[in-house]
Amino acid sequence: MLSFSLGPIGLPVGPVLLLVALVLAAWWADRGVAGEAPGTAVYQAALIGLLAARLVHLVLHAEPYLAAPLAMLDLRDGGWSAPAGAAAGAAWLAWRGWRRPHWRRPLARAAMAGLALWLAGAALTGRFHRPPLPATALLPLDGGPALDLRRAAAGRPVVVNLWASWCGPCRAEMPTLAAAQQREPRVGFLFVNQGEPEDTVRRYLAGLGTPLREVLRDPASGLGRAVGSPALPTTLFYDARGRLVDAHVGMLNGPALDSRLRALRAGDGPPSPGSNTPPQP
Repeated sequence: MLSFSLGPIGLPVGPVLLLVALVLAAWWADRGVAGEAPGTAVYQAALIGLLAARLVHLVLHAEPYLAAPLAMLDLRDGGWSAPAGAAAGAAWLAWRGWRRPHWRRPLARAAMAGLALWLAGAALTGRFHRPPLPATALLPLDGGPALDLRRAAAGRPVVVNLWASWCGPCRAEMPTLAAAQQREPRVGFLFVNQGEPEDTVRRYLAGLGTPLREVLRDPASGLGRAVGSPALPTTLFYDARGRLVDAHVGMLNGPALDSRLRALRAGDGPPSPGSNTPPQP
């Protein structure tokens, strides 16, 4: 499960799980400590951890972000280093516990409770499961018989973008994805429209100004259900063996897309026997 709907709003599961675990951990830290609030240290640790996670990610992917400096401030792009954030947050809690010995037990209790809650939520929502390419039937926009996503991937590393013309973030990121399709011959880009009729899709593409290849239609929005993401846009990154490498809910900027493509290219290789390479006619 990558996202869920709250009325008309689609929310990514990961940040929501993190926020719930944080609030409950801070509440647990404050229990039994009269007149003080060690839970504030939990919130401080979260802020420091997020800052460290972002900074380390920017350092590791400095080249694309230096080419578009404003993208460094776009926190929606999912660019975080989880190990760096966890280490920085834990170090802050350890320091606060060293300064205030009577906070050590509540802070340790809060850290363990928050981690347990996040792990349980992640397990229940399938965050640790890396499913292969689903066999959802799709319709090529340029005609021809229906084909499933595994056949459309054709044994390549692929970026699968779930979009609709009514979706503002989808329209905002489309030129970035279209440009990447033009310059990345080794990576396939599959643009899977969710639930719109053919004439609506064609009208939108005619006004886009940048040609798109491999546009597919999913009239019943089955692919969104199959990957566990009703929210749009959703972008999935699969390696040549059809394994899910990364996923992002929401708009991708250029540097964020580039960093994920680098990781995808680094893991590129020939498909293994029995993989999702389509049969030859």
